[in-house]
Amino acid sequence: MTAIRCIRFVSVLGVVWLSTSLSGCERIGFFIEAARLRALTDTTQSDTTTTDVRATQDALGRPAVLLSAFFGLDDALPAVAERIFCDGAGGIDGMPVVFSHEVDLATLQAGDFKVVSASGVIGPVLCVTPAPANDIGEARTILLIGQYGSAEDAPAQVEIVGNLLSKDGQLNFRGAKTEVIPLEDGPTLVWAEVVPEAEWTLGDGGTAFPGGGGDSCPIGTKQVVRATWAGGVSKPGGAAIDDAERAAYRVTVRVGEEESDVVPFALADLNDGDNNHELCLDRGGEPLRVSFPAGLMSDPRDDLNPATRVAVTGAS
Repeated sequence: MTAIRCIRFVSVLGVVWLSTSLSGCERIGFFIEAARLRALTDTTQSDTTTTDVRATQDALGRPAVLLSAFFGLDDALPAVAERIFCDGAGGIDGMPVVFSHEVDLATLQAGDFKVVSASGVIGPVLCVTPAPANDIGEARTILLIGQYGSAEDAPAQVEIVGNLLSKDGQLNFRGAKTEVIPLEDGPTLVWAEVVPEAEWTLGDGGTAFPGGGGDSCPIGTKQVVRATWAGGVSKPGGAAIDDAERAAYRVTVRVGEEESDVVPFALADLNDGDNNHELCLDRGGEPLRVSFPAGLMSDPRDDLNPATRVAVTGAS
């Protein structure tokens, strides 16, 4: 077991805490990984991206939009967030936002985002980071850390006000906006996609450190569907997702003219604290939809998920 693996973390898109005291080797491992994650964070309070890209729709006709903004934590980021994300992150708000396309992180600045409360107050975005959703293919989720409101005057809207480009450099998200999912609501599925085989790493055990590096589908997998939630999820009470949740997932698959609901034979991308799961299928066919029943997962506040489903986008 490596220095990283012998540390037990719980992380749900910004909820990061250390549950055991650290030995010398563990402490070194923690600081190395914390420094890596902190390097992904941007605190620039203005848009510094210069570009001629103005397109807001891809070649397939899909618009560049925000799929969700999830008010996950109100004044509740733990103190260790100061080391992992940015100075001042402890004790403030965390809000993951999910984009329709992966983001070019080189064009990502805190100043690209405007968060407005129900009363019209603009909440400052202290810093932004793709962590912990920073595995290959996950760069559509960005965590906003700042002070966005309260239960009495909750954040109501997120808008992209800077030049923030898609990963392929073809789209500009400037002007995209979405309403904020309220604090008391549970997490829902907001995106699902077929993972290209070139991105598979079958049999990889991943890492227990929050911030990317979840385990991979096993050998024998025939196709992989990534399911993305509006925010990080765990079992109610905070325990890790396991085989019980795997058995509850359904992927509707079409073969010829027939559709059937398939249970993934394995569930991957676990224990890394992000909002993504890989649904490992041992059969062919065209994945159409992912669905999940109510009440088996919760967000960092322990709000339970409603019954939820989302269409699957094909491999690209």
